[in-house]
Amino acid sequence: MTAKAWTRWQDWAALVIGVLFALSPLVTDADTGAAWTTVVLGVVLALSALWSLAVPGSVASEYTHGVLGVLIFIAPWVMSFSDLGGASWTSWVAGVLTVLVAATALPAATTAHRGLAGSH
Repeated sequence: MTAKAWTRWQDWAALVIGVLFALSPLVTDADTGAAWTTVVLGVVLALSALWSLAVPGSVASEYTHGVLGVLIFIAPWVMSFSDLGGASWTSWVAGVLTVLVAATALPAATTAHRGLAGSH
């Protein structure tokens, strides 16, 4: 059985998280570095979610979500904006949610991938 494209809720959740994270500087206290970090990581997350939605058997896209989630979570410290409450909390929450969504999507992506491998 192969998974249908554009149906996995976890990938839709990753897309929403990415879009909201990219737009977060509009509503949070963010300096230039924090704004660019959230926009870039949010757009990359949204693009990887679209990849995952289009190709549901792609296990790599789910690992990409997990790595991006970790990067989003640590961004306030790495990019020196942990003193900005709104931007840092948005990053921490988005990072945790992204990792959780990626972890719950991995079994489904793996099953879909095996289904695709068995059909060749």
